[in-house]
Amino acid sequence: MAGENREFVDFFGDEYWPLRRLGYLLTGSWHEADELAQEATARTFAAWTRLRRRDQAAAYARKVLVNRHRSLLRRTLVEARHVMAHREEGYEPDFSGDDHLLWHALQQLPARHRAALVLRFYLDLPEAEVARLLGVPPGTVKSWVHRGLSRLRARLGPAYQAEPLLDTEARR
Repeated sequence: MAGENREFVDFFGDEYWPLRRLGYLLTGSWHEADELAQEATARTFAAWTRLRRRDQAAAYARKVLVNRHRSLLRRTLVEARHVMAHREEGYEPDFSGDDHLLWHALQQLPARHRAALVLRFYLDLPEAEVARLLGVPPGTVKSWVHRGLSRLRARLGPAYQAEPLLDTEARR
């Protein structure tokens, strides 16, 4: 049992901060990101003996985080608006130039479009995996990604109309 606990401690050390960043990118709130990451790691610990490989555990933790986020999004519209209105504004990523503009434009997108773009391009997940994590058909993910990228281009202006906004978009 001690060996399994040591493996989990190592896993936690490696995966907690990426989970927290993912939570922040999905919610825009460090407080919510901490809660999501903590719940994801706690549930991963509870399932640790069933998870066979470290990469399987990381995927499980991300799925828990995304599913918990989806549950929070299903709450009443008033509560969701309240959370978004009061999210922390103090965080400014250390971006330069165009990345800073992209960051602010991304924060203006609807939550589902932002989630699809973050999972697809930040985590570089295939559309099928994004669809599975968000609990929607792959066609819906394609639509959300397309609409999200269109809205980003519209917000960023004509200079961004023809060029890839995200590094992985150029690979498609």
